[in-house]
Amino acid sequence: MTALHVLRVFCGPDGRYGNELGVVLDGPAVAAGQDRQAVAARLGFSETVFVDDAGTGTVDIYTPSVRLPFAGHPLVGVSWLLGRLSTGPAVLHPPAGPVPTRQEGEFTWVSGRAAWAPGRLMRQHASAEEVDALPSPPPGEGWLYAWAWREQAAGRVRARGFPRRGDGIVEDEATGASAIVLTAELGRALDIAQGKGSQILTRPGPDGTVEVGGRVVLDGTRSL
Repeated sequence: MTALHVLRVFCGPDGRYGNELGVVLDGPAVAAGQDRQAVAARLGFSETVFVDDAGTGTVDIYTPSVRLPFAGHPLVGVSWLLGRLSTGPAVLHPPAGPVPTRQEGEFTWVSGRAAWAPGRLMRQHASAEEVDALPSPPPGEGWLYAWAWREQAAGRVRARGFPRRGDGIVEDEATGASAIVLTAELGRALDIAQGKGSQILTRPGPDGTVEVGGRVVLDGTRSL
């Protein structure tokens, strides 16, 4: 029987919140293509990741409606899980390209590029209260990352993420790819409070890369 690990990624300091993630470690047990898309749709997580080769870090990522070349919270989550179960790879390989990963204390970090998460609108608001007051989702189409400074000098941000894909994910609790895009636009490290209580850290890296990091918790394992 194929096992499904259910994680929460980008948890707050108390271990609560974070974005749920489904991880299928035995990816080859689930055929690629439409079968994986159907599994992801049935599970209903904002993303599900299939590990095709744990040794090389080769992974495949799906939302309930689309396959993604890159996504932050699935890669942070699967890096943490592989490191917990064995010696995790130093580089993950989603379709977008090689993603270096590392552990630093309670935080797991991955490195990506804003170009790997195209089509995301970053919309700044005047205050965190304005972001909190937004309907879920705001009117319009396409991926929206609504944000405001909480403390600009310290790089503290309040954000909410709205995929607006029509696939049942009304609001993303924590979104690593959008955090990478925002960090690339602002050109500085950020401490992002997203959703109901998730925390995402980012750091600009060399050659236009951005690191994104967070805490991960295993909620349980069940049969797929």
